[in-house]
Amino acid sequence: MSKGARDVWSHIASGELRDVPVDTLNRDYGGLSVEPVYFGQDKAIPGAEPFTRGIRATMYANRPWTIRQYAGFSTAEESNRFYRQALEQGQKGLSVAFDLATHRGYDSDHPRVAGDVGKAGVAIDSIEDMKILFDSIPLDQMSVSMTMNGAVIPVLAMFIVAAEEQGVPPEKLSGTIQNDILKEFMVRNTYIYPPEPSMRIVGDIISYTADHMPKFNSISISGYHMHEAGATAIQELAYTLADGMEYVRAAQARGLDIDKFAGRLSFFFGIGMNFFVEVAKLRAARTLWSRIMTDLGATDVRSKMLRTHCQTSGVSLTEQDPYNNIVRTAYEALAAVLGGTQSLHTNSFDEAIALPSETSSRIARNTQLILQHETKITDVVDPLGGSYYVEALTEQLVEKAGALIAEIEAQGGMTRAVQSGEPKLAIEKAATIRQAAVDRGEEVIVGVNRYRLETEIPIPTLEIDNARVRAAQIQRLDDVRRNRDDARCRSALAGLREYAAKDEGNLLAAAIEAVRARATLGEISEAMAEVFGRYEADTRVLSGVYSDQYRGDPQFSEAKERIAAFSDRHGRPPAIFIAKMGQDGHDRGAKVIATAFTDMGFCVHMGSLFETPSEVAAHTEALGVDAVGVSSLAAGHKTLVPELIMAIRERERAEVPVFVGGVIPTGDYDFLFKAGVAEIFGPGTNVLDAAFAVLDRIEGKLSNR
Repeated sequence: MSKGARDVWSHIASGELRDVPVDTLNRDYGGLSVEPVYFGQDKAIPGAEPFTRGIRATMYANRPWTIRQYAGFSTAEESNRFYRQALEQGQKGLSVAFDLATHRGYDSDHPRVAGDVGKAGVAIDSIEDMKILFDSIPLDQMSVSMTMNGAVIPVLAMFIVAAEEQGVPPEKLSGTIQNDILKEFMVRNTYIYPPEPSMRIVGDIISYTADHMPKFNSISISGYHMHEAGATAIQELAYTLADGMEYVRAAQARGLDIDKFAGRLSFFFGIGMNFFVEVAKLRAARTLWSRIMTDLGATDVRSKMLRTHCQTSGVSLTEQDPYNNIVRTAYEALAAVLGGTQSLHTNSFDEAIALPSETSSRIARNTQLILQHETKITDVVDPLGGSYYVEALTEQLVEKAGALIAEIEAQGGMTRAVQSGEPKLAIEKAATIRQAAVDRGEEVIVGVNRYRLETEIPIPTLEIDNARVRAAQIQRLDDVRRNRDDARCRSALAGLREYAAKDEGNLLAAAIEAVRARATLGEISEAMAEVFGRYEADTRVLSGVYSDQYRGDPQFSEAKERIAAFSDRHGRPPAIFIAKMGQDGHDRGAKVIATAFTDMGFCVHMGSLFETPSEVAAHTEALGVDAVGVSSLAAGHKTLVPELIMAIRERERAEVPVFVGGVIPTGDYDFLFKAGVAEIFGPGTNVLDAAFAVLDRIEGKLSNR
């Protein structure tokens, strides 16, 4: 490092390192002198606009990224125990996963969530649950991240009141609430209200936290769920940053000074297996955001810093040969760190099969600890900066994502784009193209489409007793309702409804009063739903994408010929109903199947999200379909699928086979087969193989009538 460059870097770093001389950061590697930062001819400086090389001059050389593992287990008691154990073992921040009933604004005793309570996260119905969740965890000392969007108002209100009753005022709370509703309408689907009132909620939270919670991040703008839904790196970047622009404008429309709140915005990206692209993606994101915020009027340098949490990819995890996932996660974690993330979650290797066990969670956490302490990558700021390849990828991503953002802006911004459905369809198309590449073997997945094990090795998995958890939650709900001051609670909920109806006042402030009066999460959500309504998305299925990728493929041609012959014999194509039951909104797999089956010639009926087993059975009867396919990703299959089969039988449609696909632990296969399931397709199943299996079963049933 030249003396001039060192002086510049030392000047920038001095605020972070106080009186520590920069030279003390130099490391000796057996005679190799390693300096904390390197510069090329362009003299690009970490910590300076546009922050391509990182938002801090010293980055991990001063302080490593935060290990923030995302977790929630059934009950508040179980989750609290897990959090405290993780903190003792080196985790530095908490990241709370809520169950789907909570996400969708339902109390655990609501009939629509019977199969969802305590699955894929912790159930939170009232302030009492939230207090237990953080028992013995000092909220004035611990940064807490909460992945919540649909029911963000009651959840954040309960967090604030739980801290209050712990003796911690709002101004001392640090952490992040996701509060990113636009991406829910695109990919994740745990929305409650329509887009416009949902955007009002986002603005109210930004406003409240700007006034009362200076250390708390009011929004985490998430590309992760786009990544998981199949978005390309360009799409993930462009749609995420365009969402961020929309949120900034929503806050500005409330009269907020951009430099008052922008420094508390954060981001969340998914990190997949295309190693150098993922590194470049984070560098490009910082570059673009700095430019965007300058254009939006920001002058404070902190407003222009893109700070991000990252999570290794869930969609890259495989059910087959699952120990390979440990390796995949390690590479993805390394990419996130070399890209300059501020905090990181590493997925557990068994998450393509079941909820993570304590053993797999420990391995995931230790993956980060090994990176921090053993690899020495924290000794140097932006070690890949100046790489011809990485710099070229960064420039391309800046250019192409910037062009897509410009297109969105020309259409009126991201809210309008989301309402049109175009980003959602573009991501679904990208996901289908990639799935076809995997099925054809053009994209190699070790252990799935190449180098497969002859016999899979079973692994122990975590199972949640949904009935037990739900019963305990209902009991606590009953206790809360019985012991509260009902008049005070009704008055607080009436005030919340009035704020919602008159489009005045702050909804989060009103919800805090309702929580203090012991209103439940479902009651607070419903009070707003009575004014805003509940949003129902239109279900659209792409066609032509899968067949384009398979043009000339003999196996695909065979499937089309068999389906055409079926149509000739029966005067109609084989018909299948694809269902998403419970509150699981992840529909990537269901949409890919629907698209592929449509292109093969099936008559595909795609159900709405969040249906009950009885509703799906009614569709099955009304449409006269030959088969039902159920997509399950959130562990509700042991409750919902048997209920569906019973409901179909009650309608005298017992001959209709039910297929299940998604994240199904192998230990649950026998249970589902005994309940009447025809076939189970786990993650990594070739779509053509699934189509032949469904067609075989349909033809066999019809020939035996």
